[in-house]
Amino acid sequence: MVQQQQQRRGRAIAMNAEELTSFLGEQRTCRFATTGPDGPHVAPVWFVWDGQALWVYSLTRSQRWANVARDPRVAVVVDDGHHYHELRGAEMEGQATAVGPAPRTGGEDVPELAEPERLMAAKYFGPASLAAGGGGTSPAGGGGGPEMIHDGRHAWLRITPLKMVSWDFRKLATLPGPP
Repeated sequence: MVQQQQQRRGRAIAMNAEELTSFLGEQRTCRFATTGPDGPHVAPVWFVWDGQALWVYSLTRSQRWANVARDPRVAVVVDDGHHYHELRGAEMEGQATAVGPAPRTGGEDVPELAEPERLMAAKYFGPASLAAGGGGTSPAGGGGGPEMIHDGRHAWLRITPLKMVSWDFRKLATLPGPP
């Protein structure tokens, strides 16, 4: 697990490693920020978290991909909640690295991508995702779980966090009040 930076404020509401992994597994969309020649660029993208890095299956002909090729420094925010006492999230700053062929066609054997592709297929193309209106297919015969879809337009970015903070305002209710 990536070590979270010690938070000066909000230590009492920070997520522990187990909570963070669960939260990132539940959430479907992150905001992914890069730096372009004219300034910041932010886009919503799907992601998976493997406990050490955040993985994004990105279009290779996108502003995001061009920006990362020029400057690998990125920031990501994942958050949830509608009311103040429900807010929770994680923010990370790190380095993005392309992993495997770009674009990915699926015909290549890249052992390093086995786990992120398994996680992505389960999260976005599995039965729960399909029931919720997500895309994707399950293999014929129903064995082995969902399959990763490769379209020859996407490739993998691994975001290695250098700084990470989290918050879970639901914990505020458990804190002692003023004397």
